[in-house]
Amino acid sequence: MKKRDIALLAGAAAIIIVLSMAPEETTKPVPKDEIHQKFYDIVKTDGKKAAEKFCTDCHNADGVPFPKDHPPKFRCLFCHKIRL
Repeated sequence: MKKRDIALLAGAAAIIIVLSMAPEETTKPVPKDEIHQKFYDIVKTDGKKAAEKFCTDCHNADGVPFPKDHPPKFRCLFCHKIRL
């Protein structure tokens, strides 16, 4: 084996090790219930960004509040996955 082949294998092994150490996904997915079904439909037809525009209609200080340490609220479906 050449040095570059060994370096490539070592690099690939390092990537696999780092990825295997990644934490489990802890963010809750978007529920697949009657309330959220319309968002699943919007995602299918118009994409995630179109559906995200409506999240704050319910998820706000007066409705369903965000946890204190919640990140910015404009990219909901970046973290909260839609299980199509």
